Amino acid sequence: MVKFPSKMKTNKGPRFISQQRKDIEIILPDGRLISSLRGSTIGEIFTLLNEWNNAPIVGAVVDGNLRELSFKVYQDCNINPVNMTTSDGSKIYRRSLTFLIETAFHELFPNAFLEIDHSVPNGGYYCKVTGRAPLIKTEISSLESHMKELVSQNLPINKEKVSLEAAIKYFTEKSYTDKLQLLKYRKKPFLVLYCLNEHRDYHHGYMVPSTGYLNLFKLIESGEGFILQYPRRKTPKKLLPMPKYSKLLDIFKQYGSWLESLDIDSVASLNDSINNQSIREVILVSEALHEQQISQIASLIKSKIEELRIVLIAGPTSSGKTTFSKRLAIQLLTHGISPFALEMDNYFIDREKTPLDENGNFNFEAFEAIDSILMEDHLKRLLAGNEVKLPRYNFTTGTRENGDIVRLGKNQIILIEGIHGLNPRLLSEINRSNKFLVYVSCLTQLNLDHYNRISTTDTRLLRRIIRDTQTRGYSAQKTIQMWESVRRGEREYIFPHQENADEIFNSALVYELAALKSYAEPLLRQIPHGTEEFLEAKRLLAFIEWFLPVDEKLIPDNSILREFIGGSILSKFNLWKNSPIL
Repeated sequence: MVKFPSKMKTNKGPRFISQQRKDIEIILPDGRLISSLRGSTIGEIFTLLNEWNNAPIVGAVVDGNLRELSFKVYQDCNINPVNMTTSDGSKIYRRSLTFLIETAFHELFPNAFLEIDHSVPNGGYYCKVTGRAPLIKTEISSLESHMKELVSQNLPINKEKVSLEAAIKYFTEKSYTDKLQLLKYRKKPFLVLYCLNEHRDYHHGYMVPSTGYLNLFKLIESGEGFILQYPRRKTPKKLLPMPKYSKLLDIFKQYGSWLESLDIDSVASLNDSINNQSIREVILVSEALHEQQISQIASLIKSKIEELRIVLIAGPTSSGKTTFSKRLAIQLLTHGISPFALEMDNYFIDREKTPLDENGNFNFEAFEAIDSILMEDHLKRLLAGNEVKLPRYNFTTGTRENGDIVRLGKNQIILIEGIHGLNPRLLSEINRSNKFLVYVSCLTQLNLDHYNRISTTDTRLLRRIIRDTQTRGYSAQKTIQMWESVRRGEREYIFPHQENADEIFNSALVYELAALKSYAEPLLRQIPHGTEEFLEAKRLLAFIEWFLPVDEKLIPDNSILREFIGGSILSKFNLWKNSPIL
C-alpha cells in the first residue's frame, strides 16, 4: 500500500507501537508512505513502486546509512532509493559487475588470474590476464557469453562475515597472494566475503543482490587485454561509444612500469615499504620520475621553439597544475627559455553576465564564462611584439579591472594554465603549430588488489579536501558538497579534450595516499552523521584505513603533494618576475 501521510513521520523517538504491528511504514523522499511486512528486504519494498521507470535502483539510504537491497528492515524508517545516476549507485553497479566478470573468468580459466588495471573514458575498466597468454578474440567472446548466461540465471550474490583467520585460510588455499598481502594490514578481526556460485572473494563496498541486475555491459578487445564496458551515470540504460584513448593508455602503461621499477604493485607492498623503512627510497625515486618527465616535456618544447609560442596547460581539479606549471617554468629557464605566465582566470566575464547551469547557479566552468575573443586578441598582439594592457579579475566584486601593461621579451613563450586549455575553440585563430598542449591529471594505477581498484577521482578528492581546508577555509563537508558540480564540469569541459594534448603529465605519486591519510582522516571525521556528505566521508575513511601513514617530513618541498598539504618551496615562485612589465 502506498499513500501520502497527512503529517510527516520521522525515525526519531520510541517505536513501541510500530514494534507491535506486523507491518512497518517506510517514508520516501517525496513524502509517500509504503507499508510492508516487517523483515522485508529493501529490494522487496521497492517492488511496490510499480510506476518506477527511471534509472535502475541498486541500493538505498536508510535513516542516513547506505544499505544494500538485500538489507532487511524491521522498523519504521526513511528510505531514499539509490539509482545508477548517483555516485554510490554507479559504484555498486561497477563493483558488482567486477565480481561477475571475476566469477565468470574463474570458472572458464581456473589456472589464470584477471586484473582490473585502470578506468577508461566513457565508462569501462581495462583488464589484463596473468598466469597465461592474453585472451584471444574468441576467448573474450566466450567470457562475455558466460557472463550473460550468469545474468540470465539471476543468481543470488550472497555475503558472509567471516573471521580474519578464516579469510586468510581461504585465500591461502586459493593462492590469492594479493589478498593475503593486503590482509596483513587488516585492523578489524573480520572480513566480508561475497559469494556467487562456488566463487568467493573480498570486495571493498556494497553489491546488488543478484546477477539479474547486471544486464548492461560489453567486453571490447584492446591491446594485450580488453575493456569491461559499463554504463555511465548520465546514461544508465545504455553504453556510450568507446572513444580512442591511445595517449592516456600509454600513460597508464608508463605508470605501470614505474610501479615495477619501485617493486610496488599494490597497497600491501607500499605498506611493506613503510613497515620496513624503505619508503624514503620509494619517495625519492617517485619524485625523480616526476622531475624526469617534466624535464622531457621542457626539452620537447625547446626542440619546437622556432615555431612554438604558447604552452597551454589543462586538467581536472586537484591535479597539481599549479606546481607542474612552476616546475616546468624552472626547467624551461634552464634551456634559456623565459616563460611569460598569462592567467586565464583574469579573462572571466563580469559575474552578472556569467551563464547559468540547469539549477540557475553561475556556471564558472562553462567556456562562455571566459572572454575568449578578448584573450585571443591580446595573445595575437603580444606575439606580434606589441604592448598589451591585461585585465585583472576582481573575484570579490565579480568584475574585470585594468591590469598591467606588458610586452613579451626576447626568447619568451606564453604559459597559460586553465580549464579550457585543450579546447579547440580556445585560440582557434592561432596556428596549431604555435601551440603546445599539456594535459595534467592524477592517473594512479596502484590498487588494493587485483579487483579492488583505487579511483583516480578519490585521490583528487582527498587532495582537494586537504587543500580547501588549508587555503580556502572550507570544511571537508563543504568540499564534498561541491564535488558533484565540479565533476560535472570536468566531464563536460575537460575530459572530452584530453586526447588533444601533445603531452600528458601524470601527477600521481605512488606513496601519496599514505601521505594524505593523516591529513584527511580528522577532517572526514568532523562530518556529522545524517548528512549526505557523511556517506562519502565514511566510504573514504574505510578506504584509506588500508594504508599505513607516511611521515610528512619525508616529502620534498617541491613535490606536487606540497600544493595540497602545504610547505611548498614553490609557493613564492612567481612567473611574473620573468615577464617585462611596462
